[in-house]
Amino acid sequence: SPKVPNPLGASIIAKTNTRPNLPKKKLKMEAIGVLMMCPMSAYLENELDKRFKLFRFWNQPQKEEFVKEKANSIRAIVGNASAGADAKLIDSLPGLEIVASYSVGLDKIDLGYCKEKGIRVSNTPDVLTEDVADLAIGLILATLRQICACDRYVRSGLWTKGDFKLTTKFSGKSVGIIGLGRIGLAVAHRAEAFGCPISYYTRSEKPDSKYKYYSNVIDLASNCQILVVACPLTKETRHIINREVIDALGPKGVLINIGRGPHVDEPELVSALVEGRLGGAGLDVFENEPEVPEQLFGLDNVVLLPHVGSGTVETRNAMADLVIGNLEAHFLGKPLLTPVV
Repeated sequence: SPKVPNPLGASIIAKTNTRPNLPKKKLKMEAIGVLMMCPMSAYLENELDKRFKLFRFWNQPQKEEFVKEKANSIRAIVGNASAGADAKLIDSLPGLEIVASYSVGLDKIDLGYCKEKGIRVSNTPDVLTEDVADLAIGLILATLRQICACDRYVRSGLWTKGDFKLTTKFSGKSVGIIGLGRIGLAVAHRAEAFGCPISYYTRSEKPDSKYKYYSNVIDLASNCQILVVACPLTKETRHIINREVIDALGPKGVLINIGRGPHVDEPELVSALVEGRLGGAGLDVFENEPEVPEQLFGLDNVVLLPHVGSGTVETRNAMADLVIGNLEAHFLGKPLLTPVV
């Protein structure tokens, strides 16, 4: 893959304050085996290849045989939101020391088992917050104002036959957010600029938050017009959006999911949208990516994106630098830049 240039400027570095100062000269780490689970970033792949002995897992036709052959050579895994490290893979790599996630999400990594085995885990928080929050607002606007349908309307020549139907406004609508972490807060701040009242649900109330707290998701959905999913994926949050929550949001409500696909009971969401029990949805993630329910394709009140929340050159390169920085810190015996375990 051609090398993707890194356009990060000093202003972005200062803003995130998380990008490591990478050494200009290659460290003598060429013998350290790093297993990259799937294609993620040409920039990340090239930089890993420069510094370590990189194994590309997706290029191995006989994966089990490959793991057995390289078991003692692999000391690090680089995963992402779709491929990480489960207990089986961890057990098959006796030399594994660290799992570095090219993502803020950790649901593809067996964190408990890593902790038990003394394997370090890192992720890439903060650097992707702004992009994901920006996209959430974009999804809200695109869904409510039917921007994608408007685009198709013009391209197909229908405008010459009459004006597009009226849509609905964003400004002033009540926004409920599931998960008030870094990304949830960034979404809230942006929505406030549109004059939107903000409420939220988390496992426990945030004592320093100025927003209205609801102790359960159904009450939150009943009291907002736009419901944004921005929480981590855990056993407790899997299918946190179910039929009851969807019905509480109602036929004029809009669901925005920038979290993970399994947060939503997808068959229930599809049926609610098709039957008109939910007003609309803006979805960046799906339960069985890259598979998307075909019933959604013909609905103008649904906006579908291919999991691109952090998908800008600037942010993806900053995430890659953080992965590399964590790996180098670990193998140099220094503290991880963004430790999880």
